[in-house]
Amino acid sequence: MKPLQKSIHWSLGIAVITLVLAAIFSVISTFILSGVSWAIGMIIVFIIVFLGVFFDTIGVAATAATEKPFHAMASERLHGAKHAVLITRNADKFANFCNDVIGDISGIISGTASAYVVLQLALQLGYTDTSYQQFAISILFTSVVAALTVGGKAVGKTLAIHYATPIIYQVGRLLYILEVRLKIKVFQTTNGKTKKKDKLTRK
Repeated sequence: MKPLQKSIHWSLGIAVITLVLAAIFSVISTFILSGVSWAIGMIIVFIIVFLGVFFDTIGVAATAATEKPFHAMASERLHGAKHAVLITRNADKFANFCNDVIGDISGIISGTASAYVVLQLALQLGYTDTSYQQFAISILFTSVVAALTVGGKAVGKTLAIHYATPIIYQVGRLLYILEVRLKIKVFQTTNGKTKKKDKLTRK
């Protein structure tokens, strides 16, 4: 029952996090898009798509990476190596957050933002929001966004599989900077098993 309970707790926790992040990102994107031209809105949509692809790549890299190279880096006292080890140990949860939470939120928000950009472009060209021209623009822009998303994730997955170690190491370095300079701790190392492994890593 313990694995099931942990799974339920994690699922509920990640659902709450997704709800909060989705609301925050939605408010921010709506605030940024309001009052901007369709061209700037299009750039914002592409940035959102890029973020989704970026986090999807990191999530795949986490599942493809192994601990061994990072233990060697940690023995050389390279900053971020221990965090990279923690990422690989928690690859399932880390990938779930990057791929599902951030990835899905990016997909939803990019879709909403695309609709706003299409409407702005159609109105600027003198078309009504129910015209055939607006409908054609909507199909074209939505197709481009979908193609960039799927194509970008395909390239990202290839890079993640072939360069999993350097990608996760760089993420580990970022987490190290967040923890040391901003006091933001992503991973908790309070259980005995993790502490024991960390001690072995230091040797």
